[in-house]
Amino acid sequence: MAILGEFEFSVNGKALFDTLPAWCYNCNQRGSEQEAMLSDPGSDRRAQLVRFCQELFRSRHLIIASNRGPVQYNVAEDGELEVCRGGGGVVTVLSSFGRYIKDYTWVCCALCEGDRLAAQRARNNRFRLPLEGQKAYLRFVIPPENAYHKYYNIFCNSLLWLLQHYMCDSSRSPTVDNRVYDAWQNGYVSVNRAIAEAIIAEAQKADSPPVVMVHDYQLYLVAGYIRSQMPEAILQHFIHIPWPDARYWQLLPSTMYRSILESLCSADIVGLQTRRDAHNFLHTCEFALPGAEVDRQSQTINWNGHRTTVVSYPISIDVANLETLAHSPQVQEYEEKLHPYFAGQTIVRVDRTDPSKNIVRGLRAFRILLERQPQFRGKVRLIFFLVPSRSGVKLYQRYAQEVMELVAAINAKYGDEEWQPVKVFYENNYPQAIAGLRHYDVLLVNPVLDGMNLVAKEGPIVNTRDGVLILSEGAGAHEQLGASALSVAPADLEGTAQALYAALTMPLEERKRRAAALRKAIEAEDITFWLYRQFEDIKALTQKQPVKAR
Repeated sequence: MAILGEFEFSVNGKALFDTLPAWCYNCNQRGSEQEAMLSDPGSDRRAQLVRFCQELFRSRHLIIASNRGPVQYNVAEDGELEVCRGGGGVVTVLSSFGRYIKDYTWVCCALCEGDRLAAQRARNNRFRLPLEGQKAYLRFVIPPENAYHKYYNIFCNSLLWLLQHYMCDSSRSPTVDNRVYDAWQNGYVSVNRAIAEAIIAEAQKADSPPVVMVHDYQLYLVAGYIRSQMPEAILQHFIHIPWPDARYWQLLPSTMYRSILESLCSADIVGLQTRRDAHNFLHTCEFALPGAEVDRQSQTINWNGHRTTVVSYPISIDVANLETLAHSPQVQEYEEKLHPYFAGQTIVRVDRTDPSKNIVRGLRAFRILLERQPQFRGKVRLIFFLVPSRSGVKLYQRYAQEVMELVAAINAKYGDEEWQPVKVFYENNYPQAIAGLRHYDVLLVNPVLDGMNLVAKEGPIVNTRDGVLILSEGAGAHEQLGASALSVAPADLEGTAQALYAALTMPLEERKRRAAALRKAIEAEDITFWLYRQFEDIKALTQKQPVKAR
């Protein structure tokens, strides 16, 4: 049991984040310590990073901000609050911070009744997180439910997410009507302001200006609010999803996208996943932000008297923790259950049922393969580990239905009572997905567009068959892994079918060579390297801005 204010809650599991899934890279100049980390991947990176963070945050408090928090509280029948780990890919990655930083505060939205009750019992102040060995705190922001719906469902998911993944049918959508204007002003703006105010309140408790790391597209306006109140704060905003071309932003009213750009250019560092994203962001500011002075060589933006550096930090995975999970009894149990499905050759994919993941085209390419190469019928199976996603959004509902209908059609045409070419596991079960990744012959990762896609990095680390990675050029991971994968264009059915054939017939030696190269690249730039690069850049800022006690 752990204590929160004056009430208790139970903790499900001793080390809350030890088996969390992992759900980038354009240095202008690397430091000597960073070079050492790259040149010696076997070094004790964790200990090195802990020492670095101890020095960096000795005189400045770290505040992390995201839409979701690291934990979620559920109300038990007896009224106690039970805590479980938070969901979502951003939270999963950010949870790695706690392994290296022992004292920080996380600000996020309360998403359920248990979260709201936890906040109320803590009198809307921060409270200690139940994380062993850490002095970590959580502060919930409680937006009105209607405001949160407008912010999250209408503006973030139905507009920003689709726009930033080039998923808008621009002749028809988006339609920016009164409902969207209302969601912007009374949802997105108000929730961002509430998050910023909570951060400022926490920062004012310290003797020196904080380091604030804001994450993703839900909180684009936070940096601007904080800068106006705390000009000496060090602000970084990391964007996990793609940043589209400047002209695509013009689908939105200029008042909206300029407010987003003005806020982001109030940060000291804007981090993105890939060089392409960084290029697009610089161009968007140059094109759409009046008065912005963009220097492409230094990757900086000078606007309103402030200098912002734009850097690509390709996000990665915690290799050591993933390998521990892959060899755990839980995963081994799932391997035994899945064993009958891995007879013959197996193509695996792990995705959320999101239109941007391009699942339907992957299925159509597999159908072409079975039609043209009948020798694979009865011998090659496509196994899906699909996670339900945004089931309250009609677009996602229709897409999931289309996926299942196509699966049924392929199984009806090419399967029989003894063998079905496609098997779908439709649930949020990460250990089961890892068990599947251990045994693929081919891993199909063909998103239309992805900020990174960490399945492409998880697969080669845990796989035991020297499996071949087929990787979309639209995935951010392609910048790092494309040379050792089979590359496909996301809309190219013919090319994807040919890639499937090439992967299934690839000689063993070439498979081994590609698999080893993928693993080496992923291990060299794992999650510790991703964190180190960001903290190194933040440290450079702290050295330029010595702490002045308030």
